[in-house]
Amino acid sequence: MVSSTIDDFFLSKEEPVKGCLLVLRSYIKNYDDRMTETMKYGMPCYCFLGKAFCYLWTDKKTGAPYILMVEGKHIQHPALESGDRARMKILPIAADQDLPIVDIDAVFELGVAYALAVSK
Repeated sequence: MVSSTIDDFFLSKEEPVKGCLLVLRSYIKNYDDRMTETMKYGMPCYCFLGKAFCYLWTDKKTGAPYILMVEGKHIQHPALESGDRARMKILPIAADQDLPIVDIDAVFELGVAYALAVSK
């Protein structure tokens, strides 16, 4: 099912995934004043300085949520997984546990640093 709005994407999920994604949404939107939210490819996309920074999505098989870092290949952090992706990496999130804020903060700090470096 492709959602017509960002809110529909979140509301279409079942708990505990819905709650987890809503908390992640709030966290990302409030992470930096330069972060904006839009919908791309049927997924909530978060842009930093006008360029895609990350997406929120769920695994097709397990339904588990994750943060997809667009420029993940430029971010080195042990919590990130590349799988068979060349450019992007994911940060898996356990919907039924507390958010790994330390890891999310570290990954976002590295992502923002990279975005700022290439925007000059």
